[in-house]
Amino acid sequence: MSAQLFTPFEVGGLRLANRIVIAPMCQYSAQDGCMTDWHLIHLGHLALSGAGLLTIEATAVTPKGRITHADVGLWSDACEAAMGRVLESVRKWSDMPVAIQLAHAGRKASTEAPWKGGRQIPAEDPHGWTTEAPSPLAFQTGDAAPMALDRAGLERLKAAFAEAARRAGRLGLDAVQVHGAHGYLLHEFLSPLSNRRDDEYGGSLENRMRFPLEVFDAVRAAFPSDRPVTMRVSGTDWAEGGWDVEQTAAFAQALEARGCAAIHVSSGGLVPGVKIPVGPNYQVPLARAVKSAVRMPVVAVGLITEFEQAEAIVATGDADLVGLARAMLYDPRWPWHAAAHFDAAVKAPDQYLRSQPRRHPRLFDLRGED
Repeated sequence: MSAQLFTPFEVGGLRLANRIVIAPMCQYSAQDGCMTDWHLIHLGHLALSGAGLLTIEATAVTPKGRITHADVGLWSDACEAAMGRVLESVRKWSDMPVAIQLAHAGRKASTEAPWKGGRQIPAEDPHGWTTEAPSPLAFQTGDAAPMALDRAGLERLKAAFAEAARRAGRLGLDAVQVHGAHGYLLHEFLSPLSNRRDDEYGGSLENRMRFPLEVFDAVRAAFPSDRPVTMRVSGTDWAEGGWDVEQTAAFAQALEARGCAAIHVSSGGLVPGVKIPVGPNYQVPLARAVKSAVRMPVVAVGLITEFEQAEAIVATGDADLVGLARAMLYDPRWPWHAAAHFDAAVKAPDQYLRSQPRRHPRLFDLRGED
C-alpha cells in the first residue's frame, strides 16, 4: 500500500498533489511592506520542493498590522506589484499551488526581528508605532499598552482584510488563510485573557468569536468564490482561564458553517512565560480534537520532522494534512527525501532530473503527473 502522505487531496476545490503543506514562515525581509529578492529566492526554492502547497508568510493587511517594520504587506498597489513580480518568477518554474496568510499582529506588532531580540519598538522610534488590540492590555511587562479598537476601527480592519483578499485574488493566488493564531489580533479577540471588552465583541464565547468570524466572512466575500479560504488557529493558550481546545472546536464549527475550506491547528503565542509541553507531535492532539468536531480538512503542525511521523498523522486520521515550517527551512528537499523513503514520487524540475539516485528510480514523476 502506498503512503497516505503522497496521495492527492482536495481542499475547497483546490487539488494538492500530496498531503504536505509548507506553512507560512515570516522572513522579516520586506521593505515598506514590499517583497524583495530575498522572497524570490526563499519562495522559489520552496516551490521546487515537491510539497503539495506553499503558503506565503503572514502578510499584513495594514502597516500597523505588521509584526516588524520589515514584514510583507498587501495593503497598497506597491505591495501588490512587488508580490506580483515574485510570483511571476516563481510560476515560471513551478506549478505548485500558492496560498497566502493574511494577518494583523494586534498588540504583538511594532517589534524587532527575532534575531535582534524581538522586543517591542516604542511608537516614537522610526520603525515603531502605536499598536491596536481588542483591549488596552500589553503583551508583556514593559510593552506599551495597545489602543483599544472602537467600532470604526473594527470596520476599518474588516475592510482592510477584504481589500487584501481582493488583491490576493488579482494576483491569482490559489487560496487565502486567515491568521487567527499565535496571539495576534484575531486570536486576541478569541481569548478571554486578552479580550476584556464589555460590548458585543467581548465576554461570552459567542461574542469573542464575533469579530474573527466577521473578518472571515469579509475575506470569503472578497476572494474569488471558486478558490478556498481557510483559517489558522491556536488550539490552546496553554494558560489557565484562556482559550482552549473545546472553544477551538466550537469556533471551527462556526467557521465551517460559513464556508471555511480547512483549518490549520497550531497553539500558544497569546501570553509569554507559559509552560508548553514541546516535543514531537505535541500539537497533534489539538488537531485530532478539532477534526472530530468538523467535516472540513484539518492541518496538523508542530515539530513534525520525521517521515514516518508525518505518515502516521495522516494514515491514522489524526489530521488530513501536515504542515512543515522549520523542517522545510532546514531541508527544502524534505518531500523528495520522504518520497524516496516511501517509494513514492514527487514532481521535480527538468533541470534537476539527473539528481535522481539510482536506488530510487521512481522518485521523480517524469510524466509531470501528480
